Amino acid sequence: MNLEKKISEAIIDEYFKILKNSLEVDAVVVGGGPSGLYAAYRLAKDGYKTVLLDRRLSLGGGIWAGGMMFNVITFTEKSKEIFDEIGLKYEKRGELYVASAVELAGVLIYNLAKSGATILNGIFAEDVVVKDNKVKGVVINWSTVQIANLMVDPLVISAKVVIDATGHPAEVVHHLAKREKEIIIAGEGPMHVEVGDVATVTNTKEMYPGLVVCGMAANAVSGAPRMGPTFGGMLLSGKKAYEIAKERIESI
Repeated sequence: MNLEKKISEAIIDEYFKILKNSLEVDAVVVGGGPSGLYAAYRLAKDGYKTVLLDRRLSLGGGIWAGGMMFNVITFTEKSKEIFDEIGLKYEKRGELYVASAVELAGVLIYNLAKSGATILNGIFAEDVVVKDNKVKGVVINWSTVQIANLMVDPLVISAKVVIDATGHPAEVVHHLAKREKEIIIAGEGPMHVEVGDVATVTNTKEMYPGLVVCGMAANAVSGAPRMGPTFGGMLLSGKKAYEIAKERIESI
């Protein structure tokens, strides 16, 4: 028995099955940080065919480092319900709650994996698909292709809605803004926790038909302050993105 061949065949066959099943979906979430993970988890949990892309091999975005690589995260009472829902352990610390950044990343990734969503890591969105003035999907390629600066033709995932959860770079919005001149990217303002935490949720919106922006990408395109020490606003933003995306899917 050629076990090496059988292992390789199993990996290739299974991945091709996953990839082919991902070519036409309800929702594509680009970015596996806190808001993207939560939005994708909720959509898949509700039965919508959902794909999450992340250019890195590991999901979690900026969660792992907490604040300045102190792997602790904080949140406030207004987002406590979400942390209870996903099953995160935490402690009360004055007006804040504190929890392990590593555990938060693990819990979010675990919930997403168990929700039925498809996770395609090591893949990034190099462009968007626009038809009839609506975003209808993303153009994808391997992250290593971009790193090596190779000329490799991409593939396409068609979707009813795309969520840009790529954080500070707001990558998907930037792709669209190159062609749609009415899209203005204001950039981020200086850190102001009280304002930034609220603005992250306020700025979560469908900024172009079929394209929802959330998390730090929402602040980046709206000129709002950088995020502060609380991750609660990020998950609340993910929840709002899920709600907007769900409405878009149901309207089609």
